[in-house]
Amino acid sequence: MPNPKYKIQKTELLSDNWYILNRVTVDYQKKDGTWDTQKREVYDRGNGAAILLYNTHKGTVVLTRQFRLPTYINGNKTGLLIEVCAGLLDEDDPVACIIRETEEETGYRLSSVRKVFESYMSPGAVTEILYFFVGEYDASMKVSSGGGLDQEHEEIEVIEIPFEQAYLMIETGEIKDAKTIMLLQYAKINQLIPHTTRLADDYINE
Repeated sequence: MPNPKYKIQKTELLSDNWYILNRVTVDYQKKDGTWDTQKREVYDRGNGAAILLYNTHKGTVVLTRQFRLPTYINGNKTGLLIEVCAGLLDEDDPVACIIRETEEETGYRLSSVRKVFESYMSPGAVTEILYFFVGEYDASMKVSSGGGLDQEHEEIEVIEIPFEQAYLMIETGEIKDAKTIMLLQYAKINQLIPHTTRLADDYINE
């Protein structure tokens, strides 16, 4: 049921060059019963999904690193961002999307994943809901080198590191991506991955 205290009066298209940017005029009823009007720009890029790949035997997680232009513009000197695997739904259901994106970006073909929560990521301006998943991986699931799709101009580096090291990278500032922080914290709180003190170099040539 729509909230009767909010009435959308007009939606104006500002841009559909990539996704949809609208200016929305909405009337809303205040606590004293009077009505006011607001105009807000709303960006609709569809919904998405993200996943933390983890290996309980090795105590590792699989992350990605790629160039993100908006971060480069806003203070990220290299423009490179370490993230969990993620992608837009593109009309798929969230499970199908994240299984597809996992194989495209990391090269791991998962048969099952588990949804753990969902979240509006930037509710002041963006409509997107992100669906969060976790999934176990092992070497037998590796079917390609990953790296993303050429036609989407993706150049993604796949990183496998100990979970405890990844979690520490939140504190050091090496990981600044919100969805990645949220999934690493979920894994920590729910003790998905046994504690390990092994370093990243231990996994070279394994």
